[in-house]
Amino acid sequence: MIGEVAIGGVLFPALLLLGALALVATAFLSRLFQIVGFYRLVGFRPLVDCCLFLIVLGLLDWLTIPFGLRT
Repeated sequence: MIGEVAIGGVLFPALLLLGALALVATAFLSRLFQIVGFYRLVGFRPLVDCCLFLIVLGLLDWLTIPFGLRT
């Protein structure tokens, strides 16, 4: 399988690690959007959060191509 990362002798799929990192980044961005007041402009916040997570995950996947972690 392409894109596995060994941590302490245990193989993890790269997508799992990227998903965890994207979740943390999305939580930070969501809090930032709340402070700025961006969520007052949207109609359905959970949909915006889900799309934000997918955008961040796709961006992280695209940025890790040079490291050989293509999922």
